Amino acid sequence: MMPTLMLTPWMTPHRIIGWQRAVVLAYLGKVEIVDTYAHVLTGPSTEMKAPAVVRLTKGSVSTKRSVRFSRINVFTRDRFRCQYCGERKAPRELNYDHVIPRVRGGKTEWNNIVTSCYACNDRKGSRTPEEAGMKLRRMPFKPDSLPVVPHLRTDAGDMPAPWQPYCFGFGLPHGDAE
Repeated sequence: MMPTLMLTPWMTPHRIIGWQRAVVLAYLGKVEIVDTYAHVLTGPSTEMKAPAVVRLTKGSVSTKRSVRFSRINVFTRDRFRCQYCGERKAPRELNYDHVIPRVRGGKTEWNNIVTSCYACNDRKGSRTPEEAGMKLRRMPFKPDSLPVVPHLRTDAGDMPAPWQPYCFGFGLPHGDAE
């Protein structure tokens, strides 16, 4: 998979899209390709380098949408920290936990889901935090917004090199710094 970083018209990170969507948006004139990967995409009558960074051409970027519930957005809301032990981890080392377990009617929604590491999730099991003798660092809530480009809040080595000039300064890792 080759993700593409989409920038606002003002060159700030907006979201991550698939390279296929980036190609379609470029063809439609909705984005301009700012940087590419070395990988060449070929079609019956054309070839091009895979887009790594694109910029929206129109000046209206909607910020009024509500935050969609997803695993990565829960991790972002919780700053990639287990809400039981407080350790910050990479997304592959995290899962989400139902505060009120599903077997007791707990729903998979913002107000009942927290980020947890696998060890704490196993320890808690199908109990409430109180029953397991565990304390939540912060109660779950539905966020009004999230930091830009949540998928990048991982190890610095996970960020594609073409993205780094556009993400530095936005709370995202750059080079070896965190």
